[in-house]
Amino acid sequence: MRIVLNDEALDLAEGTTLGQLLVELEQDKPGVAVALNQQVVARSQWGVQPLTPNDNITLFHAIAGG
Repeated sequence: MRIVLNDEALDLAEGTTLGQLLVELEQDKPGVAVALNQQVVARSQWGVQPLTPNDNITLFHAIAGG
C-alpha cells in the first residue's frame, strides 16, 4: 500500500501499524509527534494504529527554543 510521509510517497506492507513504521524509520523516540490525516495520534496509540492506503502522515520534532 502507498502512504505519504512528510510529502514523500512510501510503499508499505498491508497491515503495517504507525508504530511499526516509526520503528523502521528510527523515529520512535522522545520529542517526536505524529499527525495522521491531520489528526495528532497519541504515542500510546502508535502500536495499534493501523495504516491504510493513501494515509497522510506528518512527523514533527520538538525543538527547544528561547
